[in-house]
Amino acid sequence: MEATTSAMPVTDILRTKSMQASLLWLEGFREACCLHRVFILCRRSRNLSIRTGQCFLLNGFIFLGSIFVMKSIVLPTLWWILPEKCPVNDDQQICLFGNILKVYYFLRLGLVQLFYVCWFYPLYVLSFILSTMWYNDIAKYGFAAMDGSGLAAAKPSSQDNMFASPHTAKKERLFNLGSVMIGFGEQVYSILLLTTFFLEVYAIGFMPYIGKSLRFLLLSWMYAYYCFEYKWNLSEVALDKRLDFFESNWAFFAGFGSPYAMPTLFFSPLVSSGMMGILFPLFVLTATSSGAENFISSKRRGPGGARLGRLPIFYAADTLSKRILYLLPLESREQLPDDKTL
Repeated sequence: MEATTSAMPVTDILRTKSMQASLLWLEGFREACCLHRVFILCRRSRNLSIRTGQCFLLNGFIFLGSIFVMKSIVLPTLWWILPEKCPVNDDQQICLFGNILKVYYFLRLGLVQLFYVCWFYPLYVLSFILSTMWYNDIAKYGFAAMDGSGLAAAKPSSQDNMFASPHTAKKERLFNLGSVMIGFGEQVYSILLLTTFFLEVYAIGFMPYIGKSLRFLLLSWMYAYYCFEYKWNLSEVALDKRLDFFESNWAFFAGFGSPYAMPTLFFSPLVSSGMMGILFPLFVLTATSSGAENFISSKRRGPGGARLGRLPIFYAADTLSKRILYLLPLESREQLPDDKTL
């Protein structure tokens, strides 16, 4: 088999790999769009329905509603009260006396900025904090609701030794006296890694020509990782296994995160943040109830199921994060995961 593969022309190998990547991307996109699972899980859990409804109310009705009110009512009213040009019937000399138009301009600008400072920015911070707390509850309630929803088959399997039973994992960790500190270190390192990756995505967006395309691709990966991270936390998957599985199946996760990253292409940052606040709990639930691990494992066992190869998506963020960790005191550094495991 290896001799046959090595004898294949490079163009045929690239064509085969491209086909595999395209199929995995489409499967990831399809998994993200399986929103019917959200309704199934919400029907099984009242707490899940409440938390999901709260996210819709806060990010959709209040936050996006405030933006709509500002653009459709507040701004037109300001432009009517403080016009940019003098009325046609008024004396132009009286209207221009004392630079009234300039005064109108600064008044409009000041009132708009006051509206942002006193309402939008505090509301954005509040929605971010509350949503972050609610997302964890949504993933927890969704994970618990999978047992009786008919989606139990989509739970993570133990194939490839990645997902072990939570009870088995707990028993194994009881024998390790430093398991608590290791788990804490993994959480700290995961937060640092994703924060660094987010800054990398932000910086790449300023690149000419290809900056927006690369930013969309990296955002797709970042959002997909965010969505699946809740599931992996509840399944007690180690950080090194998460990163290995994610980077080894980069095409699937690029497809999964694409629908969630699309609002950034068409809307302003403020509007897209509100829309993503609505979409994120839905994709967290589709990721929680997804059978991605079983699907990928079956593809590998099937004909032509060779691996695409691991793509070092988090290499730059991982390197920078490790350099930051070296600046920590030795006692704090010892609590973080070993470099060899990441």
